[in-house]
Amino acid sequence: MKILTVKLLLLLSAVFCLQTTTAQTFIQAYADVVNQTSQTNVTANLTEYEALGVKQRGSAALQNTLNWLKTKYQSYGYTASQIVEDSYTYTYSGSPVTCKNVVVTKIGTLYPNTYVIVCGHYDSIVGTGTNDNGSGVVTILEVARLLQSVPTEYSVKFINFSGEEDGLRGSQHYVTDVVNATNPKMDIRLVFNIDEVGGRAGMANNSITCERDTGNPTTNNAASNTMTQELMNCVSLYSPLTPVLASAYASDYMTFENNNEIITGFFETNETPYAHTVNDLLVNMDPVYNFKVAKAAVGATLHFAKASVAALSQEDFQADFQISFFPNPAKGKLNINLGVLTNPNYTFSVVDINGKKVIAETFQNARQIETLDVSHLSSGVYLGILESGETRVTKKIVIE
Repeated sequence: MKILTVKLLLLLSAVFCLQTTTAQTFIQAYADVVNQTSQTNVTANLTEYEALGVKQRGSAALQNTLNWLKTKYQSYGYTASQIVEDSYTYTYSGSPVTCKNVVVTKIGTLYPNTYVIVCGHYDSIVGTGTNDNGSGVVTILEVARLLQSVPTEYSVKFINFSGEEDGLRGSQHYVTDVVNATNPKMDIRLVFNIDEVGGRAGMANNSITCERDTGNPTTNNAASNTMTQELMNCVSLYSPLTPVLASAYASDYMTFENNNEIITGFFETNETPYAHTVNDLLVNMDPVYNFKVAKAAVGATLHFAKASVAALSQEDFQADFQISFFPNPAKGKLNINLGVLTNPNYTFSVVDINGKKVIAETFQNARQIETLDVSHLSSGVYLGILESGETRVTKKIVIE
């Protein structure tokens, strides 16, 4: 369990703030989204999460929680192609155990190949884990709900890891078998981890601990310092909470930190004494505090992913079902992002300036992103046309 005195945390926070300054201003459009954070949703989701039981490795409760998460994301407007079950197997007490991470991907408008990862674990070890880490789960759900229809320059992955309580198994698998196995390696702008943010019943829960990288390798520490200062600024700008600085450890961001990624995170300042016990229950938490943390997390994610409040209107963004073709200009390969189109069957055509169809491809049960070879096309301006049923989306494509 993470233990640091509040007095020491406040001292560290003060010292760090003297050393680092980051100019951030209040953005009303961000606040308008933040203010849609729902206390009702937070409390209801905590109640539902608790009712799902003890979410140990390989258990029915863990699988039921995964199904519950997928249903939640779908209710927010994410499509089946955006939601991936990331399965992996490890050995526990001499027996193989299979678990799954839940990965939801929202493609960015300007930097679709660079990701902000908002993550936290959904498994528990003894009790229901309503604070550790149902509180993080419901916070991530609120962020995902509110950003679903908001265009962001950077892509966002909302990841619910399993296996955290068995030694960060889910996040380690993801880093090894997904992040590093992607060719080229997945480009991560930031990992924002949210773990145990439910507060303590009967206490004045008015601050949130913001965690930075102080470990090895040290080459990513300075960037983590900067991002964590920005996180602290977002807390002050978009929530009633006071940010407190601490060091990151013992949660899913550590596997990313060891991979030289830039990390930051949230953790409750008044730490519960009930983590990893049968008393880790909603009755021992402060759901109003959890709601305030969710507001801070929404504001921070809007900032880190650079919500496009001016560059792209939400009306245009939604009218095209968030479909995009990238990179643009393209050289060699063109990616087709299905966006939130629910029908995964479509045709994609490329038309030259003379109206000649130079590419025509049909995709059945398409993945969120399909890749097309355009290396044979001459440099110039083309039209990309995606057609599915009565839906037709046309966008200009430049081939280099």
